[in-house]
Parts: sequence; structure tokens; C-alpha cells
Amino acid sequence: MNDIWGIILAAGSGRRLAEASGGERKQYLEYRGAPLFWHSARTFSRNAGIKGLVFVFPPDDVTAMEKQVRQAFRTEDLGVKWVVTAGGERRQDSVRNGLAALPRDCASVLVHDSARPFFSPRILADLITALENGAQGVIPVIPVTDTVKRVDGGKVAETLNRAELAAVQTPQGFETAILKEAHERALAEGWEVTDDASMVERLAEVVTVPGEAANVKITVPEDLNRLKDARTTVPCVGWGYDVHRFGGENDRPMVLGGVNIPGGPTIVAHSDGDVLLHALADAILGTFGGGDIGTHFPDNDPNFDNANSGMLVREVLTMAERAGTRIVHADLTVITQVPRLAPHSALIARNAARLLGLEPHQVNFKATTEEKLGFTGEKKGIKAVASVTGLKEL
Repeated sequence: MNDIWGIILAAGSGRRLAEASGGERKQYLEYRGAPLFWHSARTFSRNAGIKGLVFVFPPDDVTAMEKQVRQAFRTEDLGVKWVVTAGGERRQDSVRNGLAALPRDCASVLVHDSARPFFSPRILADLITALENGAQGVIPVIPVTDTVKRVDGGKVAETLNRAELAAVQTPQGFETAILKEAHERALAEGWEVTDDASMVERLAEVVTVPGEAANVKITVPEDLNRLKDARTTVPCVGWGYDVHRFGGENDRPMVLGGVNIPGGPTIVAHSDGDVLLHALADAILGTFGGGDIGTHFPDNDPNFDNANSGMLVREVLTMAERAGTRIVHADLTVITQVPRLAPHSALIARNAARLLGLEPHQVNFKATTEEKLGFTGEKKGIKAVASVTGLKEL
């Protein structure tokens, strides 16, 4: 997969909303304990294909916001690279500045308005799939349900066929090269546009994916009520179990929870043999009825030979988010007679929390033996169980 970055636009003045919110710019408004732009960052980070984020803030706020973003990543490591840059006078100027901040190896980019904090990972996944399938531009759209008329001088000039119309949302996805070319042309030729697709349409085909009615833009004072609306949340629990045999000198070195275990027995496995992360991945799949990792990552597929199990966990997390499930807790146990895992327990727990995007207190890790009973007691293998709690908003 080529590197994909997101650009989060948070450089607008938000004049219409500022008076209703006490003068605070809408991108900084707090929702569920975090500013709106951070909710967008969280959603981006939950897709394994996103390598980094560019935050675009008003020029006067860049220094302060860079400090705030750095602190936010220290508190809640989203597992992606990031950079902060200054916006411009117009939206398209801010996007152009964001493009200039991208690394050279960024093949595709998703541009998003931070005033849309409710977009889901499903939209991200659909946009990325379209780009991987060759689209140069792709946008989420929803049907227009109201009758739309063209008005001239206070009089109806024409009634438009709403079957041919769609309302456009963000994020919008593009090949980085075509979007940069479009912005260069727009600057040179004086194009005035309201979104990036309007530029790219002049140079290449732009395709669509389904948007979401919930992906609204916070624009006017009445929209503040959306930040106050409570949603019904239901818990869902998944359980995972995995076993690996101990091997010989030519087998995999022991890895648990993404942590190398020096001196541990080798593992017979197709992937990297991380029994704990395999159980964790199965438990995540269980929270939304996603089957098992053997279905998604077959052990006879050469693509997964010595695969990093952390990558598998990130992939199933993306599946969970697409299904509308947010993981909030994990309880993990390894059962083995050897090696002694107490010296590694804290690091394993921290690394599992990092992979899940959770705080340390949201992940528990334990190691135990079976009192020399069974195959683990006979030092023939190792097993792990995982219980994962997720939340689904209805």
C-alpha cells in the first residue's frame, strides 16, 4: 500500500459560530473531552493505511497549537506521524499549504474539514479502496432530499432534477500529484472553488462513494446542539484464544504482544507467532461478528509469511471501526510454563495499549501456568486468551 496522509483543515475563522460559542473558533470547540479537530485525528488514525496527518491551523495559532497537538499525542498516541502548518486566507490556500507539508513519498492524500467530527472509519476505508483501485479523485456524497431551485433576482429560474444532484462531504481523497497540479493551476489561473474536487474535476475523473447523513458540518449556532446530543451506546464483548507449539532452532523467536522475549522457546508459526496478538485479534473480531483471523489472514497465504502480528491487529481494528465498534478495554492472559514473563509484563501491557490506541489503564495483562499440567505444563507450547470490550453507538 502506498503512503497515505490526511490533511485536517482547522484554519477557518468560523465567524457565524463564534458569537454563539463565546468567540471560540469552532475547530477548537470541545466535544466529549477533546476539540473537534482531535476527533477527526482519532478517526483517521484508526485506519491502518493512514501513515500521517497534517494539521492546518490559523497562522496566529500555529505555535500554540503545535504545542497542544504535541501534548495530545503524548497523552494519546495515535500511532501516526504528524506535522502542523499554517493556513491561508482562503480554504484552497490552506489546502495548498497542507500539501506543501506532506512528505515526498506521500502517494495519496485525504483532505478533511475539522468541522465534520462525526465521519466514520467506513468512509475512510471506502475512499482508500477507491484510490487503491486507480481513482485519481474520490468523494463521499449523499442524496439531495429537498427540491432544489435556481433563483435569479428573487424569482425561480429553474427547478433542478434532484435525482442528478448530490451533497458532497469530506474527507475527499486524491492522488497527491493530481491534487498538487490542480492547486497550481488554480493559483495560476485564478480559480475560486469551495472544495478540492471542484479543481480536480477539471483535470481528471472524480468518482463517488456513499457518504453518511451523520457526517454533518458544524457551521451555524443551531449545529451546536449536535455536540450535545446523547447517543445510545451498547457494550459488546469478544473473546479470543490461540495456541502455538514450541519449535526448534530454525523456528520463530518468541514474541508476545509485539515484545521480543529473549531466551524464550522458539515458536512454530506461519506469521511471527505472536500468540497473544492472535488471541487479541480474534477477540476484536468477536466484538462485531467479524469471524476469525484464519479467515482474514490464512496460514497458507504467502503474503502473511512471518507477518507482523501488530499489523494484523491494526487491520482488524479498522474492520471494527467500519462496523461501528470502538474498542475500550482488553484483558489479556498468556498461559505457559516457560519462560517467566513477569519481567516483561509491564512492557507487553503498554505495547498492547499502544496498538489498540488505549490508555494504559484500559489494558490488563496477566501470565500464569497450568501447574505443569497439559501441553503447556510439559513445555510443548504456549496459549493465550483475550477478552475485549467494545462500544457501539446506535
